[in-house]
Amino acid sequence: MTDVVLVLNAGSSSIKFAVYPSGTNTVPLIRGKVAGVGRDPVFSAVRADGTAIDMVMPKNIDAAADHEALISLLLDWLAEHRADRRLVAVGHRVVHGGRDFLKPVIVDDSVLSQLEQLIPLAPLHQPHNLAAIRAISRLQPTVPQVACFDTSFHQTQDRLAQLFALPRDLSDEGIIRYGFHGLSYEYIAGILPDHLGERAEGRVIVAHLGNGASMCAMKNRQSVATSMGFTALDGLMMGRRCGALDAGVVLYLMQSKGLNATEIETLLYRRCGLLGVSGISNNMRELERSDDPKAREAIELFCFRAASVLGGLVTALGGLDAIVFTAGIGENSALVRKLICDRLACFGVDLDPNSNEGNSPRIGSVQSSIDVLVLPTDEEIVISNATNETVALG
Repeated sequence: MTDVVLVLNAGSSSIKFAVYPSGTNTVPLIRGKVAGVGRDPVFSAVRADGTAIDMVMPKNIDAAADHEALISLLLDWLAEHRADRRLVAVGHRVVHGGRDFLKPVIVDDSVLSQLEQLIPLAPLHQPHNLAAIRAISRLQPTVPQVACFDTSFHQTQDRLAQLFALPRDLSDEGIIRYGFHGLSYEYIAGILPDHLGERAEGRVIVAHLGNGASMCAMKNRQSVATSMGFTALDGLMMGRRCGALDAGVVLYLMQSKGLNATEIETLLYRRCGLLGVSGISNNMRELERSDDPKAREAIELFCFRAASVLGGLVTALGGLDAIVFTAGIGENSALVRKLICDRLACFGVDLDPNSNEGNSPRIGSVQSSIDVLVLPTDEEIVISNATNETVALG
């Protein structure tokens, strides 16, 4: 009997999962995804070697099946697929840990209640992260669950990097900059020495560019500053989120356009960013294929904003030794990397065109004074390792 850890990353429309043998730094036995949650779900999975697994699921799945129903089917499938595996723990990505959760924690009713209070700060993610935890609690009540937080990695920042220029009593209540995508940054920090050697301890900016996007300035492989703040709305332009916005715009939308808080939340989280500017799509691949000038403008604005934020983060580091691109857009869009790096020539950044087009791990030219890397991220292994360590497995 093989003990295994299940890793879940539950979003609004998908549930990513991975199954690892118990023990840290192991290779996943299975990776997969349930796409189309709530609107005709589709299961897919691959083995460790990348070969597809035929996931024979019930044909009568309700098209509107929720997280609990789909996780129940997933657990049944995992049990039937390999009956010699015993589930000993489940690790979850939880986007917001607030001020109280600075490291992974075993979830109980008290922890779950505290995390529910943070839903307004991450409305796109937190409710679905917690729905997966509740589902496992009902389906497998004796299996320990560990919450791993995207905010935890940024706890090394000093006070100035965390403060807004708000009245002190509001800051003391917790209205501060938390930062996100920490699980991704933790993984990249862990592998940097393999690619940069001693320079990994230097001044590095990691650009996590996907449908959600942020940047993190690191020194000694610890977070010094990041682009996201109190919520995941801040910072870079994203797929559907506008990023940093003059707070006066929100007041204008309320006072002159008559929008209420719910309408503003929908606008800022779902109708802005690449989708809003292009009017076409939030998918970078689709925009790159389009000949519509609005699509090109959306791409160029995305890159202009990214380069501007990166330049600002250089001041937090006092210089720059390396840039790392990661996540869906960062790993796969040569055009985005070029447009961003072209604006960073003043820092000594210069790309090798062939390496960039080939998505090579090193894309800086021999003339570049700044190392430029493209490194795939792996949040699941970070969650698996943390789960093992937190519940003392293996």
